[in-house]
Amino acid sequence: MRLIVRLVLQLVGITLVCLALTAGWVMVDAHRAIETEATTSAERVAHELENLYWHAILWRGSMRRDNILPRTDWESLSTLKLVSPGVCVSYAPAGDEPRTLCSQLEGVGAAAPAWFSTAYQRVFGAHAPIVRPLTVRQPETGAIVVKADPDAAIRQAWRQISIIVSVAASMAICMCALAALAIVHALAPTRAIVEGLRQLEQGNYDSRLNSIRKGEFGLIARAVNDLAERLAQTTAERAALTKRLFEVQEEERRALARDLHDEFGQCLTATLAFAGSIETAAARIDPGVTEDARAIARVAKRMMTTLRDALARLRSQDLEELGLEACLVQLAAGWNVKAERKAVVHLRVLGDLAGLPQAISTNLFRIAQECLTNAMRHGDSKNVYLCIERAASLDSVIALTVEDDGGGDASRLAASSGHGILGIRERIAAFGGSLSISDAARGVRVVARLPLIPVAPAPMRGLALA
Repeated sequence: MRLIVRLVLQLVGITLVCLALTAGWVMVDAHRAIETEATTSAERVAHELENLYWHAILWRGSMRRDNILPRTDWESLSTLKLVSPGVCVSYAPAGDEPRTLCSQLEGVGAAAPAWFSTAYQRVFGAHAPIVRPLTVRQPETGAIVVKADPDAAIRQAWRQISIIVSVAASMAICMCALAALAIVHALAPTRAIVEGLRQLEQGNYDSRLNSIRKGEFGLIARAVNDLAERLAQTTAERAALTKRLFEVQEEERRALARDLHDEFGQCLTATLAFAGSIETAAARIDPGVTEDARAIARVAKRMMTTLRDALARLRSQDLEELGLEACLVQLAAGWNVKAERKAVVHLRVLGDLAGLPQAISTNLFRIAQECLTNAMRHGDSKNVYLCIERAASLDSVIALTVEDDGGGDASRLAASSGHGILGIRERIAAFGGSLSISDAARGVRVVARLPLIPVAPAPMRGLALA
């Protein structure tokens, strides 16, 4: 729409410039026409007076040197007919007072506005008088002086400009209107193309531009449709690969948890047993060794605590055995029982979480883990609220909300390129869900929504900042 308006405004500007140039050309042409009419009037009047002069000489017989100039009545209607409107003719035989004959101004046109008169006089000035001798052979007969009346010249210029500019303006308005309609009609497909590109930007790869088939816009529409098909195929392949990667990741987590529990856990248990034996045996021999054995036992216990926390993060088989709700209860309780905890985790479950697909349960649990870890590590929260909702009003969508009161910056978290946020985005995008990070009353609110029915995978950038 902005392109159409810009083109129409440019067309109007070009038309106004053309009208201004036309008005200037008409003024110059009118000025020249007035000078031409004055010159022509001078030639006609001079020829007429010369005929009168010789006629008087022939009929009066006045060829004597003392009476060579005849007294002719040249101010007649026949002479006035030879003078163009707005032109004044002055004639003075030698020794006589000059007499002036002017044509009427009514034949020139209506009076011009004051602003036009001022502009015309400033640009062109007054017309120079035209002097023509009555006869070259008898200079004493006097000369004819022809001058355009300034008011008449302005009236004539205003009349020509009014007529020509009015016609030109009418034509220009019609041409602008028709050209604007042509531009609007020609660029009408751009709105559909822009809307199609916006649909692609939002991740809707099913939209097609089938209504545009001809011309260059048809080629653009076909290119957009091809791009949408390739993006849909690439997104589907990426989603399948992402899901498979998460499955492999869970398998590796279970294998790693099993190895840690079987190997590392047994070694720590043996270390505690050896430390107890050393402490008992050295109690009667060397008190210093007893203290070292106790230090070894304390380190081993701390390592076993760390190992249990790691196993709790790695294991996902509990989801299959206990379900998502029980695992979330354990997750919240695990954070609340820690001695070094910063905030209290409040869990709220709305709706029935039984029967969720295993992949959905696993990803929701991992997202909850990551959100709680971010809230505890990077914020100064006193309370963290974890809510999971599965209600009929959500239209087959399950929503996970994590809100804290740590006063964080939602825009900064949304723009973060850390592995935690990136992992959450990938998990949600693989299932066609959405992620929203916004400011809460006292902190940050993170809302993840996953559909319970298969949908087209969302774009990788599927993150909305509310």
